[in-house]
Amino acid sequence: MFDEIRFNTIERLPNYVFAEINEIKLNARRAGEDIIDFSMGNPDGRTPQHIIDKLIESVDKDKTHGYSVSKGIYKLRLAICNWYKRKYGVDLDPDTQAVATLGSKEGYVHLAQAITNPGDVAIVPDPAYPIHSQAFILAGGNVHKMGLDFDENFELDVEKFFFKLKKAFRDSAPKPKFVVVNFPHNPTTVTVDKSFYERLVAYAKEERFYIISDIAYADITYDGYKTPSIFEVEGAKDVAVESTTLSKSYNMAGWRVGFFVGNTKLIGALQKIKSWFDYGMFTPIQVASTVALDGPQECVGEIIENYEKRRDVLIESFKNAGWDMGKPKATMFIWAKIPKVASHLGSMEFSKQLLTEAKIAVSPGIGFGEHGDNYVRVALIENENRIRQAARNVKKYLKSLENEVSCR
Repeated sequence: MFDEIRFNTIERLPNYVFAEINEIKLNARRAGEDIIDFSMGNPDGRTPQHIIDKLIESVDKDKTHGYSVSKGIYKLRLAICNWYKRKYGVDLDPDTQAVATLGSKEGYVHLAQAITNPGDVAIVPDPAYPIHSQAFILAGGNVHKMGLDFDENFELDVEKFFFKLKKAFRDSAPKPKFVVVNFPHNPTTVTVDKSFYERLVAYAKEERFYIISDIAYADITYDGYKTPSIFEVEGAKDVAVESTTLSKSYNMAGWRVGFFVGNTKLIGALQKIKSWFDYGMFTPIQVASTVALDGPQECVGEIIENYEKRRDVLIESFKNAGWDMGKPKATMFIWAKIPKVASHLGSMEFSKQLLTEAKIAVSPGIGFGEHGDNYVRVALIENENRIRQAARNVKKYLKSLENEVSCR
């Protein structure tokens, strides 16, 4: 009898593609195998000491152990506004244009639930960080996926983007209500400049839609590239919100500290729905996060330098192993095209074989959308010695594939 009871929301969610890879990885480790893990965007570095010290200091105060504030304590919201002012010259009101969230994923899910009516359409580039799509699915909306085009330098093909975007507005019924953008992009590492946002804001005002921008990797940039914010564009607050996080810039992934800022109507909706769902982060975490944002920033530079060294070592050593990869200008990932000898496998089977044959874990591109199936995402979360060992393993694996092909 109970088998007939349906849970429509959950049934709209796809199977979690990464679960199969995670299961193989877990079983291999249980069997005592040494797996070199590039699969998760989980920083391996320690949170800077001055942030930890502030957490400990705050934890030791009796008054910090009660309920907190769902939208974030005022000092934390002020700190994120100060961060925008320093980095982008943008003025934000900490009361009406900023809200702290329990990491970016929670923020996206609750924002979508607050602003999505049944059947509303959100346009999301493909491939994409999964929650960018699934937040709207969970909220009863629909998602129009739009293939993301970029060049060999991982720069967005802006003309193709707007050609496809305008086509989506012509073809979609009902008319799209939201457009999600994420640059620097996860998983592809694709970047944009300020002029892209100028065109997007102008088009949003013309077609009357909201923009939801994710700049989680704003700080993690290389080779002189600087991430723009949509709020550097005049009038962006009329049509956009933007999310950031402390996870990557400060090695605070497990602390779960994120933010949304921007349009007062959307931020107000997120603040209101969160007031029903939670009491905010543990206050000492919020206090320590203000120190991360307002305190010394040399630690961020050190974290970026570490990722840049790993990027360069990985690209060089894997090239010598027979796997050419493009060099990203941002994020803690490499969006690596599957080697030609393995291109027939697709990203899922290739990732499985890397695990079983080369003892290397990566994220299959198909997990981020159908347009990602020729790629895998490699996270820069192993040290340089482990990266070089992985390259040696890859070399043996690719050689075995070449021998297999030649014998056919």
